[in-house]
Amino acid sequence: MGILNVTPDSFSDGGKYLEIEKAVAHGVVLIEEGADILDIGGESTRPGSDPVPAEVETSRVIPVIEQIRRQSDCLISIDTMKADVADAAIRAGADMVNDVSGLRSEAMRRVVADHKVPVVIIHMKDMPKTMQDNPDYVSLMDDITSFFQQQIDAAVRDGIPNENIIVDPGIGFGKTAEDNFELIRKLDAFLPLKKPILVGPSRKSFIGLALDLPEHERMEGTSAAVTAGILNGASIVRVHDVKEMKRVAVIADRIRGIA
Repeated sequence: MGILNVTPDSFSDGGKYLEIEKAVAHGVVLIEEGADILDIGGESTRPGSDPVPAEVETSRVIPVIEQIRRQSDCLISIDTMKADVADAAIRAGADMVNDVSGLRSEAMRRVVADHKVPVVIIHMKDMPKTMQDNPDYVSLMDDITSFFQQQIDAAVRDGIPNENIIVDPGIGFGKTAEDNFELIRKLDAFLPLKKPILVGPSRKSFIGLALDLPEHERMEGTSAAVTAGILNGASIVRVHDVKEMKRVAVIADRIRGIA
Protein backbone atom coordinates (compact mmCIF):
# COMPACT_ATOMS: atom_id res chain seq x y z
CA MET A 1 0.00 0.00 0.00
CA GLY A 2 1.55 3.25 -1.20
CA ILE A 3 0.88 6.46 0.73
CA LEU A 4 -0.43 9.53 -1.08
CA ASN A 5 -1.05 12.42 1.33
CA VAL A 6 -2.92 15.30 -0.31
CA THR A 7 -2.35 17.48 2.76
CA PRO A 8 -0.32 20.50 3.83
CA ASP A 9 0.78 19.03 7.15
CA SER A 10 1.40 15.26 7.13
CA PHE A 11 4.44 14.38 9.22
CA SER A 12 6.75 13.21 6.43
CA ASP A 13 5.54 14.63 3.12
CA GLY A 14 3.07 17.37 4.08
CA GLY A 15 2.62 19.94 1.33
CA LYS A 16 4.57 18.02 -1.33
CA TYR A 17 1.46 16.75 -3.11
CA LEU A 18 -1.22 19.25 -2.14
CA GLU A 19 -1.59 20.41 -5.76
CA ILE A 20 -3.80 18.03 -7.73
CA GLU A 21 -1.38 17.63 -10.64
CA LYS A 22 1.54 16.78 -8.33
CA ALA A 23 -0.59 14.34 -6.33
CA VAL A 24 -1.78 12.52 -9.44
CA ALA A 25 1.73 12.35 -10.88
CA HIS A 26 3.11 10.94 -7.63
CA GLY A 27 0.28 8.43 -7.38
CA VAL A 28 1.05 7.18 -10.88
CA VAL A 29 4.74 6.83 -9.95
CA LEU A 30 3.85 4.79 -6.85
CA ILE A 31 1.71 2.48 -8.98
CA GLU A 32 4.52 2.09 -11.51
CA GLU A 33 6.91 1.30 -8.65
CA GLY A 34 4.72 -1.61 -7.58
CA ALA A 35 1.96 -0.37 -5.27
CA ASP A 36 -0.91 -2.87 -5.18
CA ILE A 37 -3.07 -0.36 -3.29
CA LEU A 38 -2.86 3.44 -3.33
CA ASP A 39 -3.98 4.99 -0.03
CA ILE A 40 -5.16 8.56 -0.62
CA GLY A 41 -5.84 10.90 2.30
CA GLY A 42 -6.82 14.54 2.58
CA GLU A 43 -6.52 15.03 6.35
CA SER A 44 -3.33 14.65 8.35
CA THR A 45 -3.52 12.26 11.30
CA ARG A 46 -0.04 12.98 12.61
CA PRO A 47 0.21 13.46 16.39
CA GLY A 48 -1.19 16.85 17.40
CA SER A 49 -2.95 17.49 14.11
CA ASP A 50 -6.25 19.34 13.93
CA PRO A 51 -9.26 17.98 12.00
CA VAL A 52 -10.32 19.62 8.76
CA PRO A 53 -13.89 20.14 7.52
CA ALA A 54 -15.32 17.36 5.34
CA GLU A 55 -15.72 19.71 2.39
CA VAL A 56 -12.02 20.62 2.50
CA GLU A 57 -10.97 16.99 2.74
CA THR A 58 -13.29 16.05 -0.12
CA SER A 59 -12.02 18.87 -2.33
CA ARG A 60 -8.47 17.56 -1.88
CA VAL A 61 -9.01 13.88 -2.59
CA ILE A 62 -11.88 13.55 -5.09
CA PRO A 63 -10.13 15.14 -8.11
CA VAL A 64 -7.05 13.00 -7.40
CA ILE A 65 -9.07 9.78 -7.15
CA GLU A 66 -10.98 10.58 -10.34
CA GLN A 67 -7.85 11.32 -12.36
CA ILE A 68 -5.89 8.31 -11.09
CA ARG A 69 -8.88 6.06 -11.72
CA ARG A 70 -8.95 7.21 -15.34
CA GLN A 71 -5.30 6.21 -15.70
CA SER A 72 -5.11 3.00 -13.69
CA ASP A 73 -7.13 0.08 -12.34
CA CYS A 74 -4.93 -0.09 -9.22
CA LEU A 75 -6.91 -0.53 -6.01
CA ILE A 76 -7.55 2.86 -4.43
CA SER A 77 -8.10 3.24 -0.69
CA ILE A 78 -9.60 6.36 0.87
CA ASP A 79 -7.87 7.24 4.12
CA THR A 80 -10.55 9.06 6.13
CA MET A 81 -12.49 9.09 9.38
CA LYS A 82 -15.55 10.78 7.84
CA ALA A 83 -18.47 8.85 6.38
CA ASP A 84 -19.35 11.63 3.90
CA VAL A 85 -15.80 11.70 2.54
CA ALA A 86 -15.69 7.91 2.26
CA ASP A 87 -19.01 7.88 0.40
CA ALA A 88 -17.89 10.54 -2.07
CA ALA A 89 -14.53 8.83 -2.59
CA ILE A 90 -16.10 5.46 -3.35
CA ARG A 91 -18.48 7.10 -5.82
CA ALA A 92 -15.45 8.73 -7.45
CA GLY A 93 -13.66 5.39 -7.87
CA ALA A 94 -12.13 4.32 -4.54
CA ASP A 95 -12.29 0.59 -3.81
CA MET A 96 -11.86 0.47 -0.04
CA VAL A 97 -11.85 2.53 3.16
CA ASN A 98 -8.95 2.97 5.58
CA ASP A 99 -10.50 4.31 8.80
CA VAL A 100 -8.04 5.59 11.40
CA SER A 101 -10.88 5.92 13.91
CA GLY A 102 -11.52 2.18 13.72
CA LEU A 103 -15.14 2.14 12.48
CA ARG A 104 -16.39 3.80 15.66
CA SER A 105 -18.90 5.75 13.58
CA GLU A 106 -22.19 4.05 12.79
CA ALA A 107 -22.45 6.27 9.72
CA MET A 108 -19.09 5.00 8.44
CA ARG A 109 -20.15 1.38 9.02
CA ARG A 110 -23.32 2.08 7.04
CA VAL A 111 -21.36 3.58 4.11
CA VAL A 112 -18.98 0.64 3.99
CA ALA A 113 -21.85 -1.86 4.19
CA ASP A 114 -23.92 -0.08 1.53
CA HIS A 115 -21.02 0.06 -0.94
CA LYS A 116 -19.86 -3.49 -0.12
CA VAL A 117 -16.18 -2.47 -0.01
CA PRO A 118 -13.31 -3.72 2.16
CA VAL A 119 -12.42 -1.67 5.22
CA VAL A 120 -9.36 -1.31 7.46
CA ILE A 121 -10.12 -1.05 11.17
CA ILE A 122 -7.22 0.84 12.75
CA HIS A 123 -6.67 0.99 16.49
CA MET A 124 -6.06 4.54 17.69
CA LYS A 125 -6.12 5.66 21.30
CA ASP A 126 -8.19 8.87 21.51
CA MET A 127 -7.87 11.17 18.45
CA PRO A 128 -4.84 12.52 16.53
CA LYS A 129 -4.81 15.80 18.47
CA THR A 130 -4.31 14.05 21.81
CA MET A 131 -3.32 10.46 21.04
CA GLN A 132 0.32 10.88 22.08
CA ASP A 133 -0.50 12.55 25.42
CA ASN A 134 0.88 9.84 27.72
CA PRO A 135 -0.75 6.79 26.06
CA ASP A 136 -1.23 3.99 28.58
CA TYR A 137 -2.63 0.46 28.43
CA VAL A 138 -3.60 -2.19 30.96
CA SER A 139 -2.24 -4.75 28.49
CA LEU A 140 -1.23 -3.47 25.06
CA MET A 141 -1.94 -6.59 23.04
CA ASP A 142 -5.06 -7.63 24.96
CA ASP A 143 -6.53 -4.12 24.86
CA ILE A 144 -6.07 -3.83 21.10
CA THR A 145 -7.38 -7.35 20.48
CA SER A 146 -10.50 -6.56 22.52
CA PHE A 147 -11.00 -3.35 20.54
CA PHE A 148 -10.70 -5.24 17.26
CA GLN A 149 -13.20 -7.88 18.31
CA GLN A 150 -15.66 -5.24 19.47
CA GLN A 151 -15.41 -3.31 16.21
CA ILE A 152 -15.54 -6.43 14.06
CA ASP A 153 -18.73 -7.47 15.85
CA ALA A 154 -20.25 -4.01 15.31
CA ALA A 155 -19.25 -4.06 11.64
CA VAL A 156 -20.79 -7.47 11.02
CA ARG A 157 -23.97 -6.46 12.86
CA ASP A 158 -24.26 -3.46 10.55
CA GLY A 159 -23.91 -5.54 7.42
CA ILE A 160 -20.19 -5.58 6.62
CA PRO A 161 -19.12 -9.10 5.61
CA ASN A 162 -16.40 -10.70 7.72
CA GLU A 163 -14.27 -11.23 4.64
CA ASN A 164 -14.20 -7.48 3.92
CA ILE A 165 -12.51 -6.58 7.22
CA ILE A 166 -8.79 -5.86 7.64
CA VAL A 167 -7.16 -4.95 10.97
CA ASP A 168 -4.31 -2.54 11.67
CA PRO A 169 -2.90 -2.19 15.23
CA GLY A 170 -2.12 1.47 14.58
CA ILE A 171 1.63 1.86 14.94
CA GLY A 172 2.20 5.42 16.11
CA PHE A 173 -1.45 6.09 16.89
CA GLY A 174 -1.54 6.53 20.63
CA LYS A 175 1.49 4.32 21.30
CA THR A 176 4.86 4.84 22.93
CA ALA A 177 8.02 3.95 20.99
CA GLU A 178 8.32 0.72 22.97
CA ASP A 179 4.65 -0.06 22.33
CA ASN A 180 5.34 0.14 18.59
CA PHE A 181 8.26 -2.27 18.82
CA GLU A 182 6.13 -4.65 20.89
CA LEU A 183 3.32 -4.52 18.33
CA ILE A 184 5.67 -5.54 15.52
CA ARG A 185 7.33 -8.21 17.67
CA LYS A 186 4.01 -9.74 18.73
CA LEU A 187 1.99 -9.05 15.59
CA ASP A 188 1.06 -12.72 15.25
CA ALA A 189 -1.10 -12.33 18.38
CA PHE A 190 -3.74 -10.87 16.03
CA LEU A 191 -3.75 -13.85 13.67
CA PRO A 192 -6.48 -15.68 15.66
CA LEU A 193 -8.88 -12.92 14.56
CA LYS A 194 -8.57 -14.49 11.09
CA LYS A 195 -8.34 -11.12 9.38
CA PRO A 196 -5.63 -9.75 7.09
CA ILE A 197 -3.25 -7.59 9.12
CA LEU A 198 -1.98 -4.23 7.87
CA VAL A 199 0.97 -2.42 9.42
CA GLY A 200 2.23 1.11 8.75
CA PRO A 201 5.67 1.72 10.27
CA SER A 202 6.97 3.86 7.41
CA ARG A 203 9.36 6.64 8.54
CA LYS A 204 7.61 6.92 11.91
CA SER A 205 9.04 8.52 15.02
CA PHE A 206 9.79 5.28 16.90
CA ILE A 207 12.31 4.51 14.16
CA GLY A 208 13.72 8.03 14.34
CA LEU A 209 14.05 7.84 18.11
CA ALA A 210 15.85 4.50 17.98
CA LEU A 211 18.29 5.67 15.30
CA ASP A 212 18.35 9.40 16.12
CA LEU A 213 17.48 10.22 12.52
CA PRO A 214 15.01 12.59 10.78
CA GLU A 215 12.15 11.34 8.58
CA HIS A 216 14.09 11.35 5.29
CA GLU A 217 16.84 9.12 6.73
CA ARG A 218 14.66 6.30 8.06
CA MET A 219 14.72 3.98 5.02
CA GLU A 220 16.79 1.25 6.67
CA GLY A 221 14.77 1.38 9.88
CA THR A 222 11.55 1.17 7.90
CA SER A 223 12.95 -1.80 5.97
CA ALA A 224 13.66 -3.65 9.20
CA ALA A 225 10.20 -2.90 10.59
CA VAL A 226 8.50 -3.95 7.34
CA THR A 227 10.49 -7.20 7.24
CA ALA A 228 9.65 -8.06 10.84
CA GLY A 229 6.01 -7.17 10.27
CA ILE A 230 5.74 -9.50 7.28
CA LEU A 231 7.54 -12.34 9.08
CA ASN A 232 5.13 -11.94 11.99
CA GLY A 233 1.99 -12.08 9.90
CA ALA A 234 1.33 -8.80 8.07
CA SER A 235 -0.46 -9.16 4.74
CA ILE A 236 -0.30 -5.46 3.79
CA VAL A 237 2.40 -2.89 4.52
CA ARG A 238 1.62 0.82 4.16
CA VAL A 239 4.73 2.72 3.02
CA HIS A 240 6.02 5.93 1.48
CA ASP A 241 8.93 4.34 -0.41
CA VAL A 242 7.14 1.83 -2.60
CA LYS A 243 9.96 0.81 -4.93
CA GLU A 244 12.36 -0.01 -2.09
CA MET A 245 9.79 -1.60 0.23
CA LYS A 246 8.40 -3.73 -2.61
CA ARG A 247 11.87 -5.29 -2.86
CA VAL A 248 12.00 -5.73 0.90
CA ALA A 249 8.58 -7.41 0.86
CA VAL A 250 9.59 -9.84 -1.91
CA ILE A 251 12.56 -11.08 0.13
CA ALA A 252 10.59 -11.17 3.38
CA ASP A 253 7.93 -13.27 1.64
CA ARG A 254 10.61 -15.68 0.39
CA ILE A 255 12.03 -16.00 3.92
CA ARG A 256 8.50 -16.58 5.20
CA GLY A 257 8.06 -19.29 2.56
CA ILE A 258 5.58 -17.46 0.35
CA ALA A 259 6.75 -17.50 -3.29
